[in-house]
Amino acid sequence: MTLRIIPQRFAPHAQGLLRIAAALLFLQHGTAKLFGVPHVAMFDGLKLISLLGAAGVIELIGGILILLGLFTRPVAFILSGQMAVAYFLFHAGKAFWPTLNGGELAALYCFVFLFFAAAGPGAFALDRE
Repeated sequence: MTLRIIPQRFAPHAQGLLRIAAALLFLQHGTAKLFGVPHVAMFDGLKLISLLGAAGVIELIGGILILLGLFTRPVAFILSGQMAVAYFLFHAGKAFWPTLNGGELAALYCFVFLFFAAAGPGAFALDRE
C-alpha cells in the first residue's frame, strides 16, 4: 500500500503547474536581459548580438512556449541544454559545489526542463498529448 498525500489522478495537474511556474520564473531572465524588466544592473548595455543576448532571446521565446505548453518537449530539451551550458561555462569553474559557485538555479532549471522534455507538458498545455 502506498500512502499518497495527493491522489495520482492529479499528477498531470501538478506537472502542468510546475511547467507554468518554471516558465514564469525563467521568463524573467529573458525579460531582464532584453528589456531591463526586472532591472538587473549586470545586463545594462547588453548587446543583442552577444552570448548573453542570444541567451536572452532563447529564454524569452522558450519561456513563452513552455508557459503556453507549445512544442514543450523539443523546447524543454533546448532549454535544458542551454542551462547545462550556462552552468559549465559560467559557474562550474568557480567552485565544485553549486551552492558555492552560484549555479544552483542553472542546474535546477536544467533538470526541470529535462523532465519536461521526457515527460511532456502535463495539464493546461495548448498542445496536450
